[in-house]
Amino acid sequence: MSQPAFQRILLKLSGEALMGAQGFGVDPTVAHRIASEIHEVQQLGVQTAVVVGGGNFIRGVAASADGIDRVVADHMGMLATVINALALQDAIEKSGSPTRVVTAIEMREIAEPFIRRRVTRHLEKGRVVVLAGGTGNPYFSTDTAAALRAMEIKADVVLKATKVDGVYDADPKKVPGAKRYDQISYLDVLSRGLGVMDTTAISMCMDNNMPIIVFNLNVAGNLKRVVLGEKIGSRVAR
Repeated sequence: MSQPAFQRILLKLSGEALMGAQGFGVDPTVAHRIASEIHEVQQLGVQTAVVVGGGNFIRGVAASADGIDRVVADHMGMLATVINALALQDAIEKSGSPTRVVTAIEMREIAEPFIRRRVTRHLEKGRVVVLAGGTGNPYFSTDTAAALRAMEIKADVVLKATKVDGVYDADPKKVPGAKRYDQISYLDVLSRGLGVMDTTAISMCMDNNMPIIVFNLNVAGNLKRVVLGEKIGSRVAR
């Protein structure tokens, strides 16, 4: 297959994906590899938006469990996503694709505020848009932000980048023989408590019939294969 299966995608990238093996922060080598794959997809003419998490610096839920007020912790997590977005922007532009960082919380000196029509225009002009700051509200994860933004920009699909090659009925690292699903419904994901995305994100995608493809980003070329329609990972749909 040489023609993309999707015209506009939203890639959900965790903060942990950017830190590599170093355990904290951003590994420039890993960021460059991911940026190169995004650039490859962009070269196919696919409009690409990226929602990035902040777990390589701080996770709001975990920080709240350690005694920080939940709202404060979530705001700290939002700021962490902006750090990751700037690092990713730098890496993508060095790969050759023009990029804009857009945030849900206003910080005009370093990024644009989220305005749906402006983001859509950036995509139409061939720019990669990195969406940071989650939804801009505490108590909502970046998974939910990815689902929300995908609906707002009218993406064709949410691509959930992970460390495993799809959705399993149990953790494949802990349970030998865990079954991988090629396709699974939203309701099955919710009823079985499978950790694809949080329940709010899954419910939002289900209500708006937004397909999710879960795939392993650590395999070189997988992002392009998914975009070209190859049967990579697991598809969550009706």
